Amino acid sequence: MRQAIINLGGEFYFNYKVIDVKSNYLKAISNGIEYEFSSPYIILGIGHSAKDTYEMLYKNGFLLEPKAFSMGARIEHLQKNINDIQYGFNSNIHDAASYKAAVHLPTRDVYTFCMCPGGYVVASSSSKNTIVTNGMSYEARDGVNANSALLVNVRVEDFYLNSPLDGLYFQEKIEKACYELTNSYKAPCNLVKEFLADEVADSFRSIKPTYPNKTVFASFKGILPEFIIDGLKGGIIEIDKKIKGFLDPDAILTIVESRSSSPVRIIRENFESNIKGVYPIGEGAGYAGGITSSALDGIKCALHIIAQISGGVLC
Repeated sequence: MRQAIINLGGEFYFNYKVIDVKSNYLKAISNGIEYEFSSPYIILGIGHSAKDTYEMLYKNGFLLEPKAFSMGARIEHLQKNINDIQYGFNSNIHDAASYKAAVHLPTRDVYTFCMCPGGYVVASSSSKNTIVTNGMSYEARDGVNANSALLVNVRVEDFYLNSPLDGLYFQEKIEKACYELTNSYKAPCNLVKEFLADEVADSFRSIKPTYPNKTVFASFKGILPEFIIDGLKGGIIEIDKKIKGFLDPDAILTIVESRSSSPVRIIRENFESNIKGVYPIGEGAGYAGGITSSALDGIKCALHIIAQISGGVLC
């Protein structure tokens, strides 16, 4: 695909950091040298973790607003157990099973996200001295463990003070607290049995963690807000009623999973921000959540711009 774009006249600039965006204008820096670009159509696909870019856009007069998002933990089970739950007998003859669940508690919604069959919990921090977890599977999906994000909804009123960027700072505070527990990149974790009992495990049992930077057993109190802890507890219990065995006492919870979607929305109309010619798209724009919806958002924006250029006619 990259070569096809190059063949059509496109150019790629790797290791360039965008430091300024205005109408018809973009500035980037690479190896200490600044470069300027101009275009009547600037499409911003910045992702949901570009804190410095959000701050620059806010400073430059882009209209931003805080939005609800979700936070929680990565939960790991043995993949064989998930296979048995989902397939029943002869589960070994099938591909690695997946699952998806959502429950509505009296005060919060809890759901699984980005489930990784035969996968691994990975480090996903985007800044120093913070811990963020995520998940991945290789194509073969042949890892010993299954993992998924287990998330609790975070409302704007849970974090908003006076800035549209307050959700970013709320995330950052928790991610830093995870790091500061040991002043290292060892992620705080606990086992489900002990977590539900407000205790802290002292050793792993049938399931071993896949997080690459090592883990440390810890209470989540003082790191996660109480409403997230309560939501995770209630979610595990309720999801187990739908997926019997989800409440595995040996299952591992590793925190924090905080980047499922953006806590900021760049306000736009017909894909265009209040700054003429600048089009925010995808998760970073706050209008998508996940790979597929972000891709579709980008396609729809491209079609809109093509229609503008062609006078409303799409070929």
